[in-house]
Amino acid sequence: MNEEPTGALRRDAIGLREVLFQSVTAMAPAAAVAASIPSGAAFAGGSLPLAVLVALVACLFTASCVAELARELPAAGSVATYAARGLHPAVGFLVGWAYVFVEMLVPPLLLLQLGFTAAATLHEEWSAYPADLWWPWALAGAAVIAVAGYLGVRASARFGTVLGVFEILVLLVFAVLLIGKAGGANTLTVFGTAHTADGYTGAAGVFAGSVYTVLAFAGFEAAAPLAEETRDPRRTMHRAVLGAALGIGLFYVLTTYAMTVYFGPDRFAEFGASGAASWEGVARSSFGLFWVLVFLAVVNSTIANANACANVSTRTAFALARVRVLPGLLATLHPRHRSPVAGIAVQTVVAVTAVLGLGFAYDPVTAFLLLATVIVTVVVGVYIIVNLSCTGHFLRRGRAAFKPVRHLLFPVLGIAAFVPALLTAAGLPVFDFVTELTAPVSYAGPVVGAWLGVGVLVLLVLVRRHPERIAETARVHLDAYGPDADRQSGTAPR
Repeated sequence: MNEEPTGALRRDAIGLREVLFQSVTAMAPAAAVAASIPSGAAFAGGSLPLAVLVALVACLFTASCVAELARELPAAGSVATYAARGLHPAVGFLVGWAYVFVEMLVPPLLLLQLGFTAAATLHEEWSAYPADLWWPWALAGAAVIAVAGYLGVRASARFGTVLGVFEILVLLVFAVLLIGKAGGANTLTVFGTAHTADGYTGAAGVFAGSVYTVLAFAGFEAAAPLAEETRDPRRTMHRAVLGAALGIGLFYVLTTYAMTVYFGPDRFAEFGASGAASWEGVARSSFGLFWVLVFLAVVNSTIANANACANVSTRTAFALARVRVLPGLLATLHPRHRSPVAGIAVQTVVAVTAVLGLGFAYDPVTAFLLLATVIVTVVVGVYIIVNLSCTGHFLRRGRAAFKPVRHLLFPVLGIAAFVPALLTAAGLPVFDFVTELTAPVSYAGPVVGAWLGVGVLVLLVLVRRHPERIAETARVHLDAYGPDADRQSGTAPR
């Protein structure tokens, strides 16, 4: 067996369970069920379970493309490597540039949610607790994530697994209780179009609800950047990405169905993320102290998601720094834990700065909405490019490797599913259900544009001075570690 290369991430450190929960927790299932998915109720009403099912099918097309590429190209660069191989190394650089940026913003996004959720709940229970004392909780969460990342991928991934299991179990138990209490009100009509909201009748309401629901699936690709630290990466990555998208998608369908039939399909359009008509509100009014578990599951989900996305940002930054298109400092590894300690330090500084800077400049909820808009706009754009990359990569591999359904039809359907989501996230009123963004949330577009503009300038400099570095974004480093990687994956050296 070959010795692990100097400067490489720790190989064979984690397996399918940890990698699967890397993607699961990056999707933040409890937070999505309680906060993201209910936004679709304003359009789909009591037909929201159908909207979630439609979104699941749509997202599986892109998840299939990511899984196919993750099996072919196991690399810490993940989406950047896929774009570099499938389209062009310059596109791969720009995808990596954008992806590192937004993934570094996900932890502060979730830390803000942790802060204002904890503060509001404590104030509601004990009025003496200041409703605006949110920042200590956010800073405590940042410290936990930094320590988990510093201790290496085993500690971080196993921490995420424990958190992920807890939040899923709590909401599954709650869903079963809701279905049981609904009794004779259980009905499959919620999987039809009979209960859509006023003004959005029939399929139009379901489509609008599904567009908002699609955004709850973001994160299923988060397993991919851990490829170089995973046992049997080609097989494991494929199973983890598809398993997370399908498993959590079915979880969304079940939990949404449970709340819809319990609350009442014909009045579900008024259901939301807070107040009496919310998951926590229903738990408080009907299930006694069970609301505490729901609250803890949501808080748990914010930490787990932030932890998973910190892994994504630091590994992607490591991969780009390794080929010297980002500062080489970001490729610095801890000598014992083999964790990208410089990247973790930068991630922590970015998180704390964004949380405190934006949180106090506006307020934590407004800061959350601003960051969420930036993140979702870029991530959905990356999904569209990954679909194109899937087709491009397998066309280049030749007729024997190219499967028309997997590598052409699914990418086209994946793009079709995410284009409306991209327009909705950006607040472009192409559809009548899209709400135009107002300041400061509307600043998200210029922020993304400015960052991509800087990326284009950096790309032009690198193409002129170091074109070989841009070409290196397409390299799959595991293939350079010797025959063990190929024997382990069951493929011959290329």
